[in-house]
Amino acid sequence: MKQRIITAIIALAVFFPLVIIGGLPFTLAIYTLASIGLFELLRMKNIRIFSVEGILTWIMLAILLMPSTWTKDVLQLTSYTKMELLFAFILILLIYTVISKNRFTFEHAAFTAFSALYLGIGFYFLIETRFYGFEYVFYALLVIWTTDSGAYFTGRKIGKRKLWPEISPNKTVEGFLGGILCAVLFAFVFQLFYPIAPSYFMLTIVTIIASIVGQLGDLVESALKRHFAVKDSGNLLPGHGGILDRFDSLLFVLPLIHFLHLVG
Repeated sequence: MKQRIITAIIALAVFFPLVIIGGLPFTLAIYTLASIGLFELLRMKNIRIFSVEGILTWIMLAILLMPSTWTKDVLQLTSYTKMELLFAFILILLIYTVISKNRFTFEHAAFTAFSALYLGIGFYFLIETRFYGFEYVFYALLVIWTTDSGAYFTGRKIGKRKLWPEISPNKTVEGFLGGILCAVLFAFVFQLFYPIAPSYFMLTIVTIIASIVGQLGDLVESALKRHFAVKDSGNLLPGHGGILDRFDSLLFVLPLIHFLHLVG
């Protein structure tokens, strides 16, 4: 527990200033985190990041992560859209299955392409959300952390009914609901200092949905790790696992906040 707390403090001391600064430093930091996440994900499938397929997948990830403020200038050089470039690299991955004489199979191509989408979409919206203001990123983090904490303590105290034992045996229905309630309460406090929603009603609705989706995002990564028989996605953060272990919920919550127009 002591190691876990120390790691969290150090990580926050590095990440929080980058969120506040925003701009290029924050964008480059997200590119780095997403790249590490891709390394962790590909490793589960025994695919090396420094291989032909690994590099092609990273390029797809880099394209997906490209923020809207860069897109016009960068893509203007190629005269292609993001989607067209992604299609091109998917075709290259499929062609590589033939070149590699099926060492790199269709299944591998599907896994790598989906890995780029999984990480690229979530981390892209983290970059985009920062353009609205650092408080929106902090709100997303607050929802995730208070949901996790509320679910943990409620589950330990009164949890009886298992939520999804085949995927995450320690999670309970009571913890799931307790996490949502805790997130809403802290969101109300956050709204007093940073009024990010037009009303408390809208804040409540968005927070409930974000808390639910965040917990589902956590279960998605748990299912992934269970499928590949790994305990943690990595060991970059002592006591916390890897980047995927820490950002699994955020990858789902940030697109949601963007789509629900919380900032409207």
